[in-house]
Amino acid sequence: MAMYSLFCSTMTMRCLATNTPVGFCMSNLLYKTPTCGYAIKVAAKGKGMVKDVLKGPEVCKDPVKLTSHAVGFNIFKQGDDPARKPHKEYPEWLFQLQLGPLKNIHELEPDSREYWKKL
Repeated sequence: MAMYSLFCSTMTMRCLATNTPVGFCMSNLLYKTPTCGYAIKVAAKGKGMVKDVLKGPEVCKDPVKLTSHAVGFNIFKQGDDPARKPHKEYPEWLFQLQLGPLKNIHELEPDSREYWKKL
């Protein structure tokens, strides 16, 4: 910033020494403001253009595959869904998870941890 003001003052002094109006003597490079180079907005689609429709994943309706595989658990583009294992290969805590609706605060015991978390 100091170099800029020093440069402007030397240009002004030179213009005053030659009796030239300051506005003509200064170059346009000094007065350019920094701008952001954002991308140009794309024009709106016309009437003749076909709109792209997003497709979701295919729905599996095969009952054998639905009962033997965890359909929809494969996060990769390639490969099959993982096969389901017997219950004894899964941890015990997995079957103790509460998946139903949440309990009301009146149904909980006042001395329990869940009661005080709910408050």
